[in-house]
Formats: sequence, C-alpha cells, structure tokens
Amino acid sequence: MRRVAGIIPLLLVHLSFAQEQAPKLDTGDTAWMLISTALVMLMTLPGLALFYGGMAKRKDTLNTIAMSFVAYCLVSVIWVLYGYSFAFNTDISGVIGSPSKLLLNGVGVKSLQGTVPELIFVVFQLTFAAITVALVSGSYVERLKFSTWVLFSILWVSLVYVPIAHWVWGGGFLAKLGALDFAGGTVVHINAGIAGLVGAILLGRRKEATLIPNNLPMVVLGAGLLWFGWFGFNAGSAVASNGLAAAAFLNTNTATAMAALSWMFTEWLHAKKPTLLGLASGAVAGLVAITPAAGFVNVVGAIVIGILAGTIPYFMVAVVKHKLGYDDALDVFGIHGAAGILGALLTGIFADPSINEAGKGLLYGNPGQVIVQLVAIGTTIVYDAIATFVILVVLRILVGLRVNGEEEVQGLDKSQHGENAYNIT
Repeated sequence: MRRVAGIIPLLLVHLSFAQEQAPKLDTGDTAWMLISTALVMLMTLPGLALFYGGMAKRKDTLNTIAMSFVAYCLVSVIWVLYGYSFAFNTDISGVIGSPSKLLLNGVGVKSLQGTVPELIFVVFQLTFAAITVALVSGSYVERLKFSTWVLFSILWVSLVYVPIAHWVWGGGFLAKLGALDFAGGTVVHINAGIAGLVGAILLGRRKEATLIPNNLPMVVLGAGLLWFGWFGFNAGSAVASNGLAAAAFLNTNTATAMAALSWMFTEWLHAKKPTLLGLASGAVAGLVAITPAAGFVNVVGAIVIGILAGTIPYFMVAVVKHKLGYDDALDVFGIHGAAGILGALLTGIFADPSINEAGKGLLYGNPGQVIVQLVAIGTTIVYDAIATFVILVVLRILVGLRVNGEEEVQGLDKSQHGENAYNIT
C-alpha cells in the first residue's frame, strides 16, 4: 500500500505535466486566424482582381478579373481534395507530403495545428495558394485563351505550387536546410514571378503591347485592398495572436509605405513625374519584398527593404523589360519576381533573432543564412521555370495558348465571355 501511495503522486504529477505540454486550442489565436484568412481571401477577390482589371485594356477588363476569380474557385476545390495533404502532411523524403489527408481525411473539428483548429489552417493556406495562381495571370492577360487558363491553373497549382510549398513550409528539404520564408517570398512571389516570365516569353508579345490603365481609380482601390489584406497575409503567418504577429504587422506597413515613397521619388527623378500608378506599384513591391522577412526583421530592416523594393523593381519595369523585349503585361516578374528575390535575399541579411529566434541573418553573425537563402531562391527559380515551361508547352500542343488575332483585337471580354465591362454607346 505504501508503494502504491507513493506512486500515485508521481502519476498525478506526470499527468499534470503531460496536460500542460499537450497543445490546447487558444480562442484568441483562433479568432485572429479566422480574421487573417478572410483578409487573405480579400486580397484575391476583389483586391487583385480590381488591381489587374483596372490596368488591363477596357476590352479585356472582365477577362482579367475572371482569371483571378476562377483561379480562386479552382484552387479552393483542389486544396481540399489533395493540395493540403501533399503540401502540409507528413514529409516523404523531403519532397512531398503524405497522401493520408486526401479529402481532409482525419482533419476534424478537434484537430489542432499549434493552438488553432487545423481546419482554419487549411483554409488559411488555401488562400495563399489561390492568390499565387491568380498573380501569374497578370503576365498572360489580353492574349491567353480562358479555357487554357483554367487548365493551366489546375496543373500549375498541383505540380508547381504544392511541391514548393511543401519544400519550404511543409517540412521539406528547404525547410530542413533552414530557409527563411515567413509568409511567401519564395513560395508565392518568386514562384508567381518566374511562372509569369516563362509564360510571357512563350506567349509572345501582344498586338498592342501597352500598359495604359483603363480605370486608374480601380487600380488604386485594388492596391489599397491588397495592402489591407496583406496584414492577414503576413501577420497571420505567425499563426497566433502574439508579439510576432504584431512585429510582422508593423514591418509590413513600414516597408510598404517606404517602398511607395521610394518608387515615387525614383520615378520622379527618372521620368520627371510622380504617377499614381507608380505609387500603387511601389506599395505592392514593398508588400512583396517584406513578405519573407516580416516576422524576422526589425523596423530598421523593414525600412531598408522598403527603400530597395521601390527602386530595383522600378528599373526592372521601366528599363530592363523594354531592353530585353519580353511582354510581361502587368509586370508580374518585374514586381513580384524581382521584389520576391530581393526580399528573400535580404531576409538572410537582416533576420534579427531578437524578433524571431528561428532566424539569424548575416548582420547578426550568421553569414551562412545568405547562402541558404540563395539556394532556396535558385531552387525555386529552376524548378518553377522548367515545370511551367513543360506545362505550357503541353497545353500549347493539346489546346493552344493564344486566342487568334481577330479575337485579341476585338478584346477577350467579348470573344471569351460574350460580355462588356463598360456598356458605352
């Protein structure tokens, strides 16, 4: 009896310790993740749809918006069928996730991801996948068949986005290597930018290869909604309502404002006039560049990232694109690709362990992090470029890529959808 009596307190202590260590649902974290997920959804619809739709030609406005709309719908279904399982389930050889959660098998109302329901984590990551596909469309607008875009979206999210998301965020080989990507520099923006560039080259130039927004107020409204939604994108990536989310929130706003100003002054000096389109473009470039760094850098790092995000992408758009002659219609590579690469690299320099102990950059005594970041950037670029090229070549053989010349001149709103954005008589 004495032995039993002595064991009981030990068992109680053990059980108490186990209960303390077991993850518990946190209602504050859950509420924040519900809000963040809705904010990221807002980035695609209506944010990106309006941003891109306002920049396209009047006769292509609806088609451009429809590309973002259908991408969101397609990815929403694909993600619950198999995308989430292959991206975020148990790692298999560093390459892909286990298929055991197909159709969200085993993901119930009591399943947790950290301190939040796994179901909301599923939807949160779904919104990231959806906006990444939608971003790619900006390079292809005004000349790609809508039917081809639907097929491309299905194949690209399955064969490109899902594996790269697993490599970086799902426990794959880049995560094991120590690559830092807080909210999507490699997974979202470099990924979308490279896919956009490859497609723009394969599609060839538009017959009217100009960028004169048909509705600039719509563009600015879209940019504002992107900025607003991006707080969920970056601060939500803390997957908790805590100080790290607050740091990511502040860094996001600071870098974005700095990049908008940096782009404006650069354009003012280079082109002699500061345009509203430039301010909006600079803000988006800042949002992109701070994304991988948001939860790793301090506010000084955010300011430096913002300054560079407003200058380097500006020259990619205003100078480099024209010198090289590729027709990236809405500058997906010039802004998302260039600023994504910039942000991912600078994360390796400015990552401050006092903000997030998971990251220590060059300035804090870890020069090797820059090498790791370069490996992650290079891996994403090479795989994405090859896979996107193969997907587009196969689609060109099977169904064709471009609308015919007459349909392009007529406008894709009418030729692809039988509608007009503006019924002006």
